[in-house]
This record gives sequence, C-alpha cells and structure tokens, in this order.
Amino acid sequence: MSESQSAIPLGMAVYEHAAALIGAELWEASRSEELMFESHAKAYETYNHAPIVVGIDIYNLEAEALGATVTTGGPNAIPAIVDHPFSSLDDLLALGDFDPTAGRIPMVLNAAKRIAEKHPQADVRIPVAGPFSIAFNLVNLETLLCEMMIDPDKGAAALKRLADIQVDFAREIDRFGLDIALFESAATPPMLSPATFEQMELPVLKYLFKQAAEIVNHPLPCIIGGDTTPILEAMLSTGTSYVVCPAETNQEAFMEIMARHLDVMVRVNMDSGVMSRGRSDEIRAEIRRIIDLVGDRPKCCIGTGAIPYETPPEAILGAKAYLAELTA
Repeated sequence: MSESQSAIPLGMAVYEHAAALIGAELWEASRSEELMFESHAKAYETYNHAPIVVGIDIYNLEAEALGATVTTGGPNAIPAIVDHPFSSLDDLLALGDFDPTAGRIPMVLNAAKRIAEKHPQADVRIPVAGPFSIAFNLVNLETLLCEMMIDPDKGAAALKRLADIQVDFAREIDRFGLDIALFESAATPPMLSPATFEQMELPVLKYLFKQAAEIVNHPLPCIIGGDTTPILEAMLSTGTSYVVCPAETNQEAFMEIMARHLDVMVRVNMDSGVMSRGRSDEIRAEIRRIIDLVGDRPKCCIGTGAIPYETPPEAILGAKAYLAELTA
C-alpha cells in the first residue's frame, strides 16, 4: 500500500445512529435538546469522527420551521414529512424572512453549541438543506416539477427565495460559533434531470454556496446522495471543497471525473447495508474495494453512508481498526 493510501480515514455520517448509542428512541432524540446533545456527544466520544453533524432527521429541520409537519413512523423510524403544507410555487415565493426561533432550529443550535463547548477540538456543524430539498418537502413533488417546467423563471425565483432564507440561517449558525454542512440530495437524478439541475438549480446553488462560504470563511461541502455522476461537474462548479461519491452511483466513472479535480476532497461511500449488518468480512472486503478504487488519490476518505440506527458500534470500531491495521 502506498503512503497516500495509508492516510485514508473513515468518514462517518452519524445522525440517527447517535440516538442508539444512548438508548434513545429516534422521535424523542429528535425533539429534545438534552437527548440531541447527549447522543451526538456520545457518538463523538465513541468514534472521534469529523465532522459532527448535529441532527437526527436532517432534511426536515427547515421545512418544519416553514410550516411542514414532521411525524413519527415508530420508535426507531426516522421522523418524516408526509403532508406538504404548500400547494404551489407562489406559496414559496410568499415565504417570510428566516425566523431563528421557528421549529426546532433553536434546539439544534443549542445542542450543537453545547457539544462544541464540551469538545472544543471537534468540528461541529449544522446540517443546512439546499433549496430544492426544502421545496421538495413543502410542495407535492408532481406539482413542484410541473410548475417548474411550465414556468422556469418562477421555479428559479422560488428556489432563490429559499436560498435567501438559508443564507440567513447560515448567519445564525455562524453567530453560534458553529460551522455548516450543506445537503441537497433531493436534487439528484432522476428527481431532477441533469439538464434541469444545471439550468434551474445550479445558479441558485452557486449563489447559496458563495454566500455561505463568505459567512464561514471557507468553501462548503456539497453533499448530494444518489446517482450523482451525471451532475458531478455541475456540483464541482459551485466551488465546493468536498463531495461524496455515493454507493448508488457509478463509482468508477465518478472517480474518473475526480481525477481532474485533485484539490477536492472525496468521500467514497460504502454500501450502508454492509455496515448495518455488522459482518467483519463484508466490511473488510468493502474497505479493500474502495482502497483499490481510489488508488493514490491524495484527498479522499472512506464513507459509511448514513449509518442506520441499528448498526452495531463494534462494526464501526472494527472498520476503523481494520484501516489502522492496513496502515501499520
């Protein structure tokens, strides 16, 4: 193994799994500042991962603050939005200014601040949803896409309105002394075609990235899951410093593109099912597959995908130990 390969770390996405570490049900952990703090602090103390992205149902936070209702599907089901409060793009355009007191925003910010105070060396971030991911939760998808196709200018304006709200959210996050992780997985193909992504979503995403990067004084990660290879070049044009190579895409083709962008960090995700099953032989084989895939690339890590609630901690710790063993 080359020296560059030996430096590959494990990049963990710990959201709902954090609650399992303290024996909390997902719904309760998602609604309680104390449980949110305890769960993510425990996760950091267990795994020493970076960054700590504080949240359980990370795509629901802003939509709920803007009027969506989040429901529980059971004790260990990720809370979800099942009813869309708005019926048109006009409703998005009529949204008021960002309200830092709305929904669970204060709770998540306070929990994250407490983690940063307890572990000052940690990289603590707040999940920030991209504009289409918020729109997707506020307006029925069929209505949203139809209206965007019928009136692209109105569609772009509605996304821009949501991006402006997110810029104000970024300012509030910075006021708490915290950092940002930006997520926009609802915009991945086939939800948006590559052409629609570039024509309607990308200009707004670039605006949001530029504004938020100026607030936190560094480029932001662009975290989009799913089959992202067809939109990867567009994602990179946002000026992001970090992208995810999802398990759901053609990872070989994705990494061929990334060979032209060696200054950007890439997290190459394992199949999350491998981790949740907890079989060391599967985990080790997946780690070796990814090491072979990334070769001598200098900026990369092996990602877990969003670690499911029920994942045995021993599986994650075993993966970290195996990477250490490979580099011995």
